[in-house]
Amino acid sequence: MHTLVTGGGGFLGRAIVEQLLARGDRVRSFSRGTYPDLSEMGVEVVRGDIQDARIIAQACEGIDCVFHTAAIAGIGGPWQRFYKANTVGTQNVIAACRTHGVPRLVYTSSPSVTFAGHDQEGVNECDALIDLTWLERNGCHYSRSKALGEQAVLAANSEPLVTCALRPHLIWGPGDPHLVPRLIERVRSGRLRRVGDGTNLVDVIFVENAAAAHLQAVDTLTQSNSPVAGKAYFLSQGEPVNCWPWIDDILALANLPAVDKSISLSVALRIGKVCEWVYRIIGTTQEPPMTRFLAWQLASSHWFDISAARRDFGYQPQVSTAEGMQRLGEWLRQQ
Repeated sequence: MHTLVTGGGGFLGRAIVEQLLARGDRVRSFSRGTYPDLSEMGVEVVRGDIQDARIIAQACEGIDCVFHTAAIAGIGGPWQRFYKANTVGTQNVIAACRTHGVPRLVYTSSPSVTFAGHDQEGVNECDALIDLTWLERNGCHYSRSKALGEQAVLAANSEPLVTCALRPHLIWGPGDPHLVPRLIERVRSGRLRRVGDGTNLVDVIFVENAAAAHLQAVDTLTQSNSPVAGKAYFLSQGEPVNCWPWIDDILALANLPAVDKSISLSVALRIGKVCEWVYRIIGTTQEPPMTRFLAWQLASSHWFDISAARRDFGYQPQVSTAEGMQRLGEWLRQQ
């Protein structure tokens, strides 16, 4: 196939690119930044902003399938910043696929699009529904913008353009530029606190498993009357981890001490509300140290039933959590 990966220079996008190349597909990457190493790997690199409909349309010309991973993530900043990149940008990708007759589109969504401030324990795609009103009311700009993007992708599913959405939860592994570095930075600066009683279970997914699921999904989309078309799927390692002991294990790999201070969820929610108000007043795009959404995520259980992904496109985590942690430790020791 001739594939396009938006966000091909990112953490997940790069893993998808590498797996596509390994099996012999032609790959074009679309990103805001420059990535000379991708060019050296044989990737056609296109630089542009996903908000520019003209440029993304050009990038979709001659493409057989699109993996849309590009997004702005984070817990703080103005709504329009997330909306333009994650929602309007996704609408631009859909329009570009239609313009150039791209037959398949896989959208990287997030389980957080279904979060509504309470525990999610073993829920499936039918149980966990998107509540845009709750997300808007509680300032969950990233999740709300991704939810709108997911809805647009699934609504676009049709005979000329078959689509699906994947919801990997807490992607981690060697090369992680997001989760692991933030944990390490917060510990070193003395700003990491356990939120809640520390017993919450969460799903995680190793980056190579998340990438492999994207390839499996797009391959299944090629089938006539594909069971994947028009659907969203949760993805994980298949078994949740205890959030705070798992964080402590990651810190140990970096030779850092375990988290030894904690605050209650109610206190974290109050701090988050104040931080959101202050950062909104000063108009900064920087992330606040706490938000209500982050407090809920750190204190609540959120793990999911992935049997639909197993059934419909054969997803099976190939790298275990234990092996993934070993690889992460090796990478951290090289930093």
